[in-house]
Amino acid sequence: MQKFLTLICLVALLTACSKENQTNRVDSRIDSLINVMTLEEKVGQLSLYTSDWDVTGPTMRQGYKEDIKKGRVGAIFNAFTAKYTRELQEMAVKETRLHIPLIFGYDVIHGHRTIFPIPLGAAASWDMEAIEKSDRIAAEEASAEGLHWAFSPMLDIARDPRWGRIAEGAGEDTYLGSRIAEARVRGLQGKGVGELNSVMACVKHFAAYGAAQAGRDYHTVDMSDRMFREVYLPPYAAAIKAGAATVMSSFNEFDGVPASGSKYLMTDLLRGELKFNGFVVSDYTSIMEMIPHGVVADTASAAALALEAGVDMDMQAGFYEEALGKLVKKGTINEQLINTSVRRILKKKFELGLFDDPYRYSDVEREKNTVMKLEFLEAARDVARKSIVLLKNGQLPRQEKLLLPLSKEVKQLAVIGPLADARKEMIGSWSAAGDWKKSVTLLEGIKAAVSPKTNVLFARGCNISDDSTTYFAEAVRVADKADVVVLALGEGAWMTGEAASRASLALPGVQQKLVEEIAKTGKPIVVVLMNGRPLTINWIAGHIPAILETWFLGTQAGNAIADVLFGDFNPSGKLPVTFPRSVGQIPIFYNMKNTGRPMDRNNKYTSKYLDEENEPLYPFGFGLSYTTFEYGAIKLLKEHITTQDELTVLCKVTNTGTRAGEEVVQLYVRDLIGSVTRPVKELKKFQKITLQPGESREVSFTLSIQDLAFYRSNMSFGTEPGDFHVFIGGNSRDTKAAKFVLD
Repeated sequence: MQKFLTLICLVALLTACSKENQTNRVDSRIDSLINVMTLEEKVGQLSLYTSDWDVTGPTMRQGYKEDIKKGRVGAIFNAFTAKYTRELQEMAVKETRLHIPLIFGYDVIHGHRTIFPIPLGAAASWDMEAIEKSDRIAAEEASAEGLHWAFSPMLDIARDPRWGRIAEGAGEDTYLGSRIAEARVRGLQGKGVGELNSVMACVKHFAAYGAAQAGRDYHTVDMSDRMFREVYLPPYAAAIKAGAATVMSSFNEFDGVPASGSKYLMTDLLRGELKFNGFVVSDYTSIMEMIPHGVVADTASAAALALEAGVDMDMQAGFYEEALGKLVKKGTINEQLINTSVRRILKKKFELGLFDDPYRYSDVEREKNTVMKLEFLEAARDVARKSIVLLKNGQLPRQEKLLLPLSKEVKQLAVIGPLADARKEMIGSWSAAGDWKKSVTLLEGIKAAVSPKTNVLFARGCNISDDSTTYFAEAVRVADKADVVVLALGEGAWMTGEAASRASLALPGVQQKLVEEIAKTGKPIVVVLMNGRPLTINWIAGHIPAILETWFLGTQAGNAIADVLFGDFNPSGKLPVTFPRSVGQIPIFYNMKNTGRPMDRNNKYTSKYLDEENEPLYPFGFGLSYTTFEYGAIKLLKEHITTQDELTVLCKVTNTGTRAGEEVVQLYVRDLIGSVTRPVKELKKFQKITLQPGESREVSFTLSIQDLAFYRSNMSFGTEPGDFHVFIGGNSRDTKAAKFVLD
């Protein structure tokens, strides 16, 4: 045994030495390369330019081709396919003086060719394994098409659904967002940078972009350091700790300084506090945009401010290429600053293996055998159905059964609505290289699922966003013939994502009028929502018996929704974001703080609206199932703990229905008294469990002292003694509670 242990130690030592030697060799090669680079070639490594795409395929502007050949470009984005990336790589490697390869990047947000649910939708699965798998597949496809780098994950906490880019993130909660951040980095990077089926992750948008004022994209962000550190920073930090290779600066200002010019964000916090050791890229032209922000007057000042802040690569503005060489020659900036950024970028190129084989990712045969494999499509369908949230399931008149799931034997089934057969909308915004022509519509999914004897009727009813009621009459006629109506409503894919802020969260166009007209027929109706943000659907919630929130589910959308509609899959999704009753409630989120005058319906002089409820329409964490779950009383193994202890919290959950089902068991904590005010609830743990009908399980959670820590009045991070409440339930509102004390 002793010899065996000695051998293990020796192997470990040799492995460590080997890794250290390899690192030293890479560092030595980088130093040697930098020593022979001209200033122009160094600046070139800091420049990122776009490729283009037209009806005939990928193209490159002639000026950019010349830049590549002269070594004035370090990376290209929006270029993919194995053939095209090899063509561009050959320009860089064969025609430049030093043969330095390019990095190819792309917005691989929720899939590459096989499109998965939008990130907000995937977050509704609360399934870290499914989320990681979706990004693992995205990385396999992207890397097979010559890509090295994904501009993902987007980790901006968002509490204002007017902001279109809420669709790209994990919603409103810091803890859930942090766990998803880790899963996405693991999925994209796999076993590490340089693995042939992986791509570099890019944490974005650093920092606090999701707090844009008034929900308006690119707008100002203003918050306290406490709010930033407690709510917005942790998901970025979790991704960096998980090994994310790169970071992208955000468009917004932070504490009065645009993020791309903030030394506090890019150097002091990111590299100093968070120990990030990759490279930072600006968002699209964000260095240029510091001029209209009003902190710099010209190109040279913007380039100097960004480089000195710690932004290594300039995306698309061309400011680094235009100004940095001149600034060095004038003595305005030190060339060592440029060398530092070049070293960071070259290191990633070495880690990717591009200096050993520049074309290793550009393999046409691998591309052909990888993209949109059957197993990838099956995974997309599975993740999609896990992302669906059942918001309501009412009882049919004069019957005991609930409306959902529908019978596949229904004789006449009407599928109505502007999103019922809208193939292009299925894959949502930021759908990368996804081909919407290959997506499955809801109408197709339903037709494939029902009995051959079922007559599926279809009517568009109206368009997504115009005011025409021309198609109403036809839709009503179709509904009148049906036994059940499935009504597909929501937003267009173009209405969410970047530059897609909305002042109203109502159904666009005349869709609300369409619902009301179809409801007058008296037929049982299931509303299927497709959208990239919470919508205000009060009338639907009050008048329609069944509602499914399906987001934009991707390539397999129609099949996944049909799986849930007809009971082949029991819905288990939970909302990652609060659904308001009206825009006037925004911002609204579950982990608010109390006021000195909490709402009292009987006292006017308390915190409430005159014309609206305080409570949301649907709370964070909410989602129904085709079965029911009962939560028992919470049991604590200790009622008093010290800072040296962990607390075990137990709760029995029982499936009281007739179907097997998954439940996301959620644990929240409240610190009752602190040196600063604390939220009324904070998500700290969750588990997704599967129970058979009648089965019970005692779910166990362990709370550490770190779970009870916060930024105290002096901004130190730690705990304070006192009373705590712990809550467990199926959403943030409907919970059981218990008390414990931290001594």
